[in-house]
Amino acid sequence: MAGQYWFPSMSVSEIVEAFSGWGLSVSPQSVVHPSSDFVTKIYTACLQQVTGITDLELQRPVQSAVNTLDYIDIYHTALAQNILLMHLQRFARAAKINDFTAKDLAFPEPDRTRSIFSAFINLVKFSEQCESFITGLKNQSSSVMKERERTIDKRAEAEKRLTTIKAKMAEDEPACEKYRIENEQITAYLMSCKEKQLDLLATIKALKEEKNKHIQRKEAIHAEMDALTDNIGRVRSRIVQSPDRIKRNIITMGSTASEDKKTVAMNETKIRDLQAKINALLNIEKDVRSCVEGLRSIEKEIRALEEHKKELSDFKDQLSKKTADYNDLISQRDRAHMQLSKAEEKMARAQKHATDKRTASQQTLERLKQDYEKMALERQDNDKNVEQMRLQADEIEHEMADHLKRSQGELNELLTEYWTLRHATEVYMEMLANKLGMQVTST
Repeated sequence: MAGQYWFPSMSVSEIVEAFSGWGLSVSPQSVVHPSSDFVTKIYTACLQQVTGITDLELQRPVQSAVNTLDYIDIYHTALAQNILLMHLQRFARAAKINDFTAKDLAFPEPDRTRSIFSAFINLVKFSEQCESFITGLKNQSSSVMKERERTIDKRAEAEKRLTTIKAKMAEDEPACEKYRIENEQITAYLMSCKEKQLDLLATIKALKEEKNKHIQRKEAIHAEMDALTDNIGRVRSRIVQSPDRIKRNIITMGSTASEDKKTVAMNETKIRDLQAKINALLNIEKDVRSCVEGLRSIEKEIRALEEHKKELSDFKDQLSKKTADYNDLISQRDRAHMQLSKAEEKMARAQKHATDKRTASQQTLERLKQDYEKMALERQDNDKNVEQMRLQADEIEHEMADHLKRSQGELNELLTEYWTLRHATEVYMEMLANKLGMQVTST
């Protein structure tokens, strides 16, 4: 019955002692000859010792279930017994008794009942030894159930947020498409601006190099002019003052100076042009920098959009998963409805069968009443016959007692006569032996 698992088989006194330790008043006779009510009471007490499920807690779901039915009296007892049997079967499987059935409740066998008592007591003692561990498991189970409820609430909130996000996405989809097109256009424009920026940077670099060359040339011209001025001063101090010669020199120097002035003016004009170009290039560089910053901000927005797309795909995956779970729940609900309809059909058939059975039982009861009345009459006749036979038996017993008394008196007289004759025989044998000279030993 217990398979490969072994538990000690307890004697009747040990079982009574164990139940007495739990506050249950049990007699050895009840254990030796168990009844249905007795084993139900003991099994319920064992179940309460381990799981804490009382008879009142078992009656609450039964009452709430039968309140919706029409014939409460018919189903109440059967449903209560089935629920108790279910809990006891789970308890028995924990005690390594896998073949516990309703027969063990309705028609208990003495040997099997003592074996079940031993297994249940063994499980209860084991649970008492592991009480701290079991309490921890119960607390952990309650925390897991609370966490499950919180997870279900979070899931509902997430589905609600997902529905809101999907609605908002559907609402924002035209604007997103418009922004997507604008983003592609801006990206293309920025790429062209970037190419123009590279060309402008190359042009700016070439102009800067040309500017540096002109500046170096200007500095060289100024240095040459300073050197010429010094030379002119030194020459003036050495030369003889000749008006014609001086005039020619002045004319020559004037022409040279005018050419130099023209050259300087041309260089200054080029410098101003280069400065204007540089300023324009600086403005272009500022515009390009602002475009680059705008491009960076757009890239950030693109990354944020990609993250939102990724979150959206995750939400879609979660939604598909939840949808699959929802479909499973729907199929389970449909199966439950089918089972409920089948159960209702079975219940209707059971009600019809119970009605037929009740009618048959009523008829059987009437027949049994009639048979009982006949048997009562026959019993009265039998009682009279038994009384007469008892009187006859008393008379016979009285006669037997008198006969026994007379027989006892006659037996006593016979015994007395026997011992008298035996004594006389021994005396005669002793006298005869003495006369014959023989030695006789009396026995």
